[in-house]
Amino acid sequence: MASLSVRRLSAIPAPAVFVLSGISMYLGAAIAVGIFGAATPAGVAWLRCLGAALMLLAWRRPGRAAWRGRPLLLAGAFGVVTAGMNVLFYEAIARLPLGTAVALEFTGPVLVAALGSRGRRDVFALLLVGAGVLCIADVRLAGSPAGVLFALGAAAAWAAYIVIGQRVAIGGNAGSGIDSLAVGFAVATVLLSPLALGTTGVWGSPRLLLLGVGVGLLSTVVPYALDQVVLRRVGRARFALLLALLPVTAGVTGLIVLAQVPTPLEAAGTLAVVAGVALRSRDEPSTRTAPPVEPA
Repeated sequence: MASLSVRRLSAIPAPAVFVLSGISMYLGAAIAVGIFGAATPAGVAWLRCLGAALMLLAWRRPGRAAWRGRPLLLAGAFGVVTAGMNVLFYEAIARLPLGTAVALEFTGPVLVAALGSRGRRDVFALLLVGAGVLCIADVRLAGSPAGVLFALGAAAAWAAYIVIGQRVAIGGNAGSGIDSLAVGFAVATVLLSPLALGTTGVWGSPRLLLLGVGVGLLSTVVPYALDQVVLRRVGRARFALLLALLPVTAGVTGLIVLAQVPTPLEAAGTLAVVAGVALRSRDEPSTRTAPPVEPA
């Protein structure tokens, strides 16, 4: 059944999968806002990691082989990098305007895309996407030096997430990447458990605990599982460019759900991102050949 679901998702164009991922991620972010008053930013990120680990383990139930040797090391590295990325970004937005943090963090995917660019068309697409994200993010040079360092740390972790995530995605059958997510988040939850000290205000409230589980589902389980589907189909460079659809999705969601009309600069940025992604709209093979999808 799981492999059948992966096969169905694989039939959806990669940009559409990213839009679905973005919708889920930003709904989770909206829920996370309700927890910040009771926990530190890093504590909320750890709670998100815990919720994701519990749900993924209950869903996938990875076999013994996933908890041994190289698969465990790769999954653990992936989980720690991903959880660390979330911790660093939450700490950044606690000190910087959101637009500045988003723009700085996006330098990670831009670097991956730049290293994977082969021709003038790729470079032009990269320039369009980078300029578009800057416009959408509405960057303001305000905030603390520590916030900038946290955002750049999140950028480095995002780049590592793409590189390691592709290795996880193409390392086995159609479902093994998601199994690795389960193992990875379990490892990350344990290794980053000192951050739980920042969640003491949550444990006495069933409502806040439920919100934490919701954040783990919407901001981690759904989007990162969808990332595994896309990473099996496209190269790192194009995947990094497709990530630019996330702020576009946030803007469209704000327009439809919250009636937040974009400024002319934000609208121009959205068009630039869409144009840049369209320049590389064809799904490209991964750097290694992905194994065939298992039969249902």
